[in-house]
Amino acid sequence: MATGWLRGTVKAVPSGDSLLIMGNAKTGIPPEKTITLSSLIAPKLARKDSKDEPFAWDSRESLRKKCVGKEVVFKVDYIVPSINREFGSVFMGETNIALSVVSEGWAKVRPQVGQSTDVSPYLTELLQLEEQAREQGLGLWNKTPGGSEASIRDIPPSAIGDASSFDAAKLLESNKGKLLPAIVEHVRDGSTVRVSLLPEFQYVQVFVAGIQAPSMGRRPTVEAQSVDSATKTSDGELKSMEDLSVPVGSLTTAQKLAASVTAASTSEIPPEPLAREAKHYTEIRVLHRDVRIMLEGVDKFNNLIGSLSYVNGDVAVDLALELVKEGLAKVVEWSANMLEEEEKRRLKNAELQAKKDRLRIWTNYVPPASNSTAIRDGNFTGKVIEVVSGDCVVVADDAVPFGSPLAERRVNFSSIRAPKMGNPKKDEKPAPFAREAKEYLRSRLVGQQVNVVMEYSRKVSPADALVSGAPSSVDTRVMDFGSIFLLSPPKNEPLEAPQTLPVAGQPQGVNVAEMVVARGYANVVRHRDFEERSSYYDALLAAESRAIKGKKGIHSSKEPPVMHINDLSLQGTTQKAKQFLPFLQRAKRLPAVVDYVLSGHRFKLLIPKETCAIAFSLSGVRCPARNEPYADEALSFMRQKILQRDVEIEVETVDRTGTFLGTLWESKVNVGIALLEAGLAKLQSTISADRLIDGHLLAQAEQRAKKQCLKVWESYVEGQEELETSTENGSKSKQEVLQVRVTEVLGGGRLYAQIVGDSRVSAIQQQLESLRLKDKPLPPGSFLPKKGDFVIAQYSADDTWNRALVVSAPRQPITAGKAEYEVFYLDYGNQEIIPLSKLRPLDVSVGAAVQGLAQLCSLAYIKVPELEEDFGVEAAELLSASTIGDKKIMMKVEDKDLSGGKVKGQGTGTRLVVTLVDVETTRSINATLVEAGLARIEKKGKWDTKEKQTALENLADFQETARKARLNIWQYGDVESDDEDESLGRKGGRR
Repeated sequence: MATGWLRGTVKAVPSGDSLLIMGNAKTGIPPEKTITLSSLIAPKLARKDSKDEPFAWDSRESLRKKCVGKEVVFKVDYIVPSINREFGSVFMGETNIALSVVSEGWAKVRPQVGQSTDVSPYLTELLQLEEQAREQGLGLWNKTPGGSEASIRDIPPSAIGDASSFDAAKLLESNKGKLLPAIVEHVRDGSTVRVSLLPEFQYVQVFVAGIQAPSMGRRPTVEAQSVDSATKTSDGELKSMEDLSVPVGSLTTAQKLAASVTAASTSEIPPEPLAREAKHYTEIRVLHRDVRIMLEGVDKFNNLIGSLSYVNGDVAVDLALELVKEGLAKVVEWSANMLEEEEKRRLKNAELQAKKDRLRIWTNYVPPASNSTAIRDGNFTGKVIEVVSGDCVVVADDAVPFGSPLAERRVNFSSIRAPKMGNPKKDEKPAPFAREAKEYLRSRLVGQQVNVVMEYSRKVSPADALVSGAPSSVDTRVMDFGSIFLLSPPKNEPLEAPQTLPVAGQPQGVNVAEMVVARGYANVVRHRDFEERSSYYDALLAAESRAIKGKKGIHSSKEPPVMHINDLSLQGTTQKAKQFLPFLQRAKRLPAVVDYVLSGHRFKLLIPKETCAIAFSLSGVRCPARNEPYADEALSFMRQKILQRDVEIEVETVDRTGTFLGTLWESKVNVGIALLEAGLAKLQSTISADRLIDGHLLAQAEQRAKKQCLKVWESYVEGQEELETSTENGSKSKQEVLQVRVTEVLGGGRLYAQIVGDSRVSAIQQQLESLRLKDKPLPPGSFLPKKGDFVIAQYSADDTWNRALVVSAPRQPITAGKAEYEVFYLDYGNQEIIPLSKLRPLDVSVGAAVQGLAQLCSLAYIKVPELEEDFGVEAAELLSASTIGDKKIMMKVEDKDLSGGKVKGQGTGTRLVVTLVDVETTRSINATLVEAGLARIEKKGKWDTKEKQTALENLADFQETARKARLNIWQYGDVESDDEDESLGRKGGRR
């Protein structure tokens, strides 16, 4: 018999007179020992084919509630080998448990047989307390008539082993959604328990919903005797109670017998790794404890599936969640689907974290490959300038200067997916609620200051750009995802989702993605394990759950509203646009929404009142054309200022392409003024400021930009633009002009000119000279340019190297050295055929991105014969003599012709319509050609500007002089025609 006192914790109370006590091991599973209180006999609980003895349940419950989970000190008083049981004395603090049980009348003192020494050392006290309890009628000694019978539980047959009478489905149906009080009687493994459901005492086995702990294996075929007096550690070896905090004696005979029986078992399937740890974890928390069971479902084997929670202090704890957090169980979908979405989500998140931490069963876990990468230190603040779709916006970064194209950052919302907007080019229509989702964000975000938390980037294929986890391929692109926070909730709108509480160090505000999901305009992406996701994923899922319950947006059964828009901005709608003009003019100021910014001064607008979309251009204000300096900056400036904003417009007219002209206000501010003030636009010289709305303000804004030499005015010199020119009739006019050098005359009144003082000309020439191309011949066959390639070519007249464009190339040159190429010199406008030996690849150092510095021009208001027409050569010769050489020429830009588009080469591309003036003689060269009878003036038009009408009237006097003198084209009389496009003369003969 052991003589030492031991310390441990009561793990379970099998009956009213026995305790299962475990040691206090620091690591591993502690040893356990079942102690029966010395000299006591408590009523026995029901077993198979038997009922409770009177007061058996009450006796066990009294001891259970008093001792389970409490620390005790005990010693073994004696052992009865025949029943393999140890008897002892147990103290909880200063209280002798045996004395307490007897005094309350829940156990009897075992009668002493003869002079046996197998008795409690406190036998005398026990006998005295028993007598007192009997006299008071306590517990077992209850003297109430029928009290003994009433204390016997009415147990369902299934509780005592008759499984055939148990109907799990019926039990579930009658208790679905109820929290049932219960006591855990047995733990089979970490995720399977047997409980007594109160107050009916229904004894059932419950599989914990949503999880599965490692299996404890299969029982041995040889029935082992009780091993309550010994325990197995995690490595399967039997240990004595010497492993407790207080040393004890050696193994007893019963323990040795139990070890031999276990060793003899050959058909036992051993537990899975960590099965014992999972079972122990569950036992020390719920075994013989009061718990709450929520029945969730029944499987096909009539097994109950349910959630189990226990109390820790004042908090209810979910057993499944705790097991998953500790890496002692994994989530199983089939039973997790029985849970509420939020509970399932918590389990999934806990499992993911356990995997990341490599806890226990996940120690050797290898995560699947992921195409997403976390973004570190990507947070920024900015203003939303565009809503691309319900889950993607463009934000202008505050750290980059306003108007810079580099400021725009596209941000896709983390972990959500809105309906696709479709692709008009592929005739794809928007998905249901796609427009509504986009408009919802546009009306609340555009122009608002936001905080952006960049979270991850992902490779996606272009075809599946919005599909989470799209496989990477050659055509993949990278998309950046983040969370966007409005600094305050939208005005006049109750917030659909509660404000997300950001983690420490991250911005405060309203999570926009949460707003979208809560309104039913997006779904939450179900990420794979270890795939990057939103830091606020749980809040998004909660918002989605609310939207589903409320049947909002995409979760509703209603069809989305149909929207019909008359798109007058498309090709082929010019006539229809002209028909709409009276309606738009009559309305004066119209509310509109800027749908696209096509250039700095040209936009596509949606007019809700008229249910139409139009192309709209600012009247009298022009930004640089595409590929010209500051064109991109003007475009970006207007995107950040007005894109997708609510604006007002006043339509004046419509041009021949169907584009409406007028004035546009954003927040009651004329945007033309902002463009001019930023130096990103000029007033059209052909339109008087007096004819424009806010014309004086526009002119003042332009003057301020000129004085500061901003952007397009960077080379501006005050006074240079004003030149007084005298015409033959003595009239004077102030004209805005630039000094130019004519480099090539093409005929037909067309020519190329460089701006005098353009620093880019000398800079590029110096860079070309520094390359020393003449000293670096190319190996034969190493360079064969194609049509359309940019190259460096050696000009035949002076052997200088210049930037050029290959206009034509031999298809299959027989010998590379004999191949000849026709090239167009970008910076001078001339064209020639040269051999391959005079060509070199274009070096990036000479400004491959810089546009050609020779500008194509044509003479304004007059028609000049082409070279192949009568007097075409004479006209070209006079134009050359008047402009080329040391002549000081000033040029006034009257208009721009963009019909050349992107076509490149001699005589193609954007064309300036100009008036040329010889500074020395102050004479208009346009007028010189007309006076010489080598050009005629255009006919007046109904919509001509006042300036054009004046210029035509002035030129008419010169034309009348030539016509009367029958000079050149007038020698056979009047050549005027009703067709403005008719040639001045017939090819190959005179008129």
